[in-house]
Amino acid sequence: MSAFGLLIALIPAIGWGIQPLILKKIGGTPVNSMLGFGIGATVIGVIVQLVCHPSGLSSTALLLSFISGMFWVIGQAGQVSSYDVIGVSKTMPISTGLQLLGTSIIGVLAFGEWSSWTSKIFGFLAIALLIFGAYLTSLEPKGASNKPTHLAKGVQILAFTSFGYWFYSAVPKMVNADGLSMFLPQMLGVLVGSVLYASFKERQAFKAKESWQCAGVGIIFGIASLAYIFSAKLNGVTLAFILTQLNVILSTLGGIYILKETKPKRELFLTYLGLVIIVLASVMTIFL
Repeated sequence: MSAFGLLIALIPAIGWGIQPLILKKIGGTPVNSMLGFGIGATVIGVIVQLVCHPSGLSSTALLLSFISGMFWVIGQAGQVSSYDVIGVSKTMPISTGLQLLGTSIIGVLAFGEWSSWTSKIFGFLAIALLIFGAYLTSLEPKGASNKPTHLAKGVQILAFTSFGYWFYSAVPKMVNADGLSMFLPQMLGVLVGSVLYASFKERQAFKAKESWQCAGVGIIFGIASLAYIFSAKLNGVTLAFILTQLNVILSTLGGIYILKETKPKRELFLTYLGLVIIVLASVMTIFL
């Protein structure tokens, strides 16, 4: 891998890793965050369309790309809501585990991945490790009577919304189209989905300064997503994806050390161990 290829590959990991940290520093509600994502992501999508002039899409690919962006909003809204319930350092490992779990199962059932029995055995072993790693990051010390209820609520939110990420990830495999061609329709889907979410949940968010401040985070998301497309071309999908997994380490440790989400020593050790297992399991799924 060239130095330039490595730099491009690290942009998604850094961008997606710092997103939750900046959102928490800005404050506001989950609706403010989602509107910011929609505004910022669309800005990047329009710039890419004007500068790169990607090839056109079929009507089916265009529609699926747009809808996948709207589904991403469901997954991201659940993740952002969970920040306020259980914190960034717990949300990110659990959310990552659920995303990898869902996309792996969809890959097997819908797209015929892991075709051999060996692949299936090691694949479902990797899934088991993902679940175990996420479980370790969520363990809490005894005696904290108010935390288990919060944890259960946070996990429930993530479990019921992660399907949005699954569909978003599956669409590129469903259509025969270049990633750049799909980029603007997906970002427009994110914008429309975010506007609908705000319209039903919190209409005053359209005027809130936090929504426009969060647009900067949306720009970071858009740049990171764009960099992943180029990284996959430069470094191959396998290596590009593996390096993106660094984002869960960055966001989780950032939640602990930057956002000051305190953890007892034993819980901190289990969080570190869970992170290692999640990353190793995600790497396993790539080589199947």
